[in-house]
Amino acid sequence: MIYVFLFFKTPYNSFMISGIFVKVLSIALLLAVGIVLILGIGTLFKGGETSKKYSNKLMQLRVLLQFIAIIALVSFAYFFKD
Repeated sequence: MIYVFLFFKTPYNSFMISGIFVKVLSIALLLAVGIVLILGIGTLFKGGETSKKYSNKLMQLRVLLQFIAIIALVSFAYFFKD
């Protein structure tokens, strides 16, 4: 019954679906940043060849993911303000 309700094209349903999409995407981006941060810190403390090989790359990936997450969150706040 609830699935049939979501297929009707009403402003409320499109707002609700876009709201769910924004929340899921925001959480996924923040989790990705957190996972890369934890992996980078773990690699840094591990030391040795692994640290030399992967630590800098993981921190660069973290900075890139943070940039993407900030741009996405700011754009969500701007476009979905009510």
